[in-house]
Amino acid sequence: MAPSPLKWLDAIPWSILVIAALILGPAPFVPQPHLVEKLRMLAAGTLHRPIDIFDLFYHATPILLLVLKILRSLQQKRPTGN
Repeated sequence: MAPSPLKWLDAIPWSILVIAALILGPAPFVPQPHLVEKLRMLAAGTLHRPIDIFDLFYHATPILLLVLKILRSLQQKRPTGN
């Protein structure tokens, strides 16, 4: 079996990803989470400034990595059927 290209994701501890997703995703909390603001801007077509695009990726990355790790974990637990 060939080594997985997502092996680096296995090396990231669950606790780090969960904490980062819970803290960095919604931060700053007031007046509204940055991620919500940037997603609204993206939906409205007003996400143009480089700092806003960076903010979207910065706040969404821990959540996306956590989702990838969950999906990878579920995939690894599923029987292969060979």
